[in-house]
Amino acid sequence: MSYPLVILFCVGLLHQTTRAVLMDKLADQKICGDAECSYVLSMATALDDFIAPDCRFISLKKGQMVYVYSKLIAAEGAGVFWSGSIYSERYVDQMGIIGYFPATVVKETQKFTENTVKMQTTDMDFYCD
Repeated sequence: MSYPLVILFCVGLLHQTTRAVLMDKLADQKICGDAECSYVLSMATALDDFIAPDCRFISLKKGQMVYVYSKLIAAEGAGVFWSGSIYSERYVDQMGIIGYFPATVVKETQKFTENTVKMQTTDMDFYCD
């Protein structure tokens, strides 16, 4: 293989691995079930379809079950967003992907904890890859 091809190959690999984007913050604070936001706060059901506008969000289909991991504390005049992952055998390809969705498109069906932690959001909360 010639050197120019090797260089082009390496640049192509770097280009593929540097696609991560830091997105704007949706809120400065959030509520979680623990300090790492790893415990599920509640289970919710999607009341309507929601199409993710960018990589921070997850798309929801009406009737899907969603594990809620955190609830953003909205600034005055801002929308209320929660983060979670889809739970559904029908949409296995989306299971485990965590993203934000409007709290207005889901109905909480079961709360798992009343003990919550209020904490600051970080840039990593709004990081897209």
